[in-house]
Amino acid sequence: MKLAPVPSTAQGMPKVPVLAIPEKLAGIWEPKRYKVMHGGRGGGKSWTVAAVLLVMASSRPLRVLCTREIQKSIKQSVHQLLKDVIARLNLHAFFEVLETEVRGINGSLFLFSGLQSHTVDSIKSFEGCDIVWVEEAHGVTKKSWDTLIPTIRKEGSEIWLTLNPDMETDETYQRFIATPSPDTWVVEINWRDNPWFPRVLDDERRKAKRTMLADDYAHIWEGKARRVAAGAIYRHEMESLYLDHRARDVPYDPTLPVHTVWDLGWNDAMSIALVQRGPQDVRIIGYIEDSHRTLEWYVAKLEKLPFRWGTDYLPHDGKTKNIQTGKSSEQVLRELGRRSVRSQERATDVEEGIKQVRMLMPRCYFDLTKTARLLECLKRYQRRIHAVTNEPMEPLHDEFSHGADCMRYVSLWVPQMAGIPNAGDDYEEPDESDWRLN
Repeated sequence: MKLAPVPSTAQGMPKVPVLAIPEKLAGIWEPKRYKVMHGGRGGGKSWTVAAVLLVMASSRPLRVLCTREIQKSIKQSVHQLLKDVIARLNLHAFFEVLETEVRGINGSLFLFSGLQSHTVDSIKSFEGCDIVWVEEAHGVTKKSWDTLIPTIRKEGSEIWLTLNPDMETDETYQRFIATPSPDTWVVEINWRDNPWFPRVLDDERRKAKRTMLADDYAHIWEGKARRVAAGAIYRHEMESLYLDHRARDVPYDPTLPVHTVWDLGWNDAMSIALVQRGPQDVRIIGYIEDSHRTLEWYVAKLEKLPFRWGTDYLPHDGKTKNIQTGKSSEQVLRELGRRSVRSQERATDVEEGIKQVRMLMPRCYFDLTKTARLLECLKRYQRRIHAVTNEPMEPLHDEFSHGADCMRYVSLWVPQMAGIPNAGDDYEEPDESDWRLN
């Protein structure tokens, strides 16, 4: 346990208390552009940051922005936490807690705002901030970071992050924890590092360790980033994929045709999976996703690849004619030189397709680099949750659903894909040089 240095108190000012904080967080007093404190429940991150900021703001005038990705009301901010810490440190005489601000008698000011609602222009009002505290920073998007960081430009200004990491592929995790810049102080702190970890919370932790899935416990209490979203529809299938080392380098096999499976879109994303059907496996060797692109653009992109092409498989709307051109996607692809194009005869049930994906996944190999976006979609594909009953409903239609829909079409088309004739009849185990064993 470390004791904070006692800031000098001007004559007539209330005395600032000596502050005890977890030893792992002692570096919080040293100047750094970025200070990143991450870990699970009970580590004392937020309480420590609130206390340190209040002590700093009582020793010299500071302008502090307290923010998070989404803040629709002051109740979603750390306003109440600061109020509670002011009471704990007996700083009532120094700070005035207003409805939307906290003011110090020396001119210090705590402001509260969400990041998502700001543009480059609207966030300029925070240019003069000395410190920005980003709470629940795991949810901050790339757009928000790119807007906030250049705005906080005062000499010596700092950006503090507190978070329990969510996904290891999240922007915040990649930017500040996985690959931090030299001007970043990063510390992981968990329940065992907190000298004041309460007994009641420890009882809850022990109960969770007995009853929770190991992955959930590691995330909630040990602060470990998830590889797959907690509520993902294909959570177990994706965990098995990684455990079985089936997300890896998957080489193109020139003896097998490469089929394409399309989820058509314009405003929504167009998704194309590149698939080879092996003897007893399915290899997804590439993936394309974009929007507001013509079929000509996608075909040109495909034709640059040195593959022996099989069939282009489209959903049922591949036969639907465009109002402007009078041509269907199937017809256009044929006119662009794609020799084998097929569309589904009718729309298929989404839930039935999800079952088919679950059945297919144990046979699938994904190229870790070339299908990274598809893997991300499958890891984050979730259901809508009923606001009242909290029951899972239909799958969400969001940025991750297009890749998941494409994979659903893959599962439906695989039985009709050309591969090795009579593949299952004379199957032999791969020898030691086979890429699946390396």
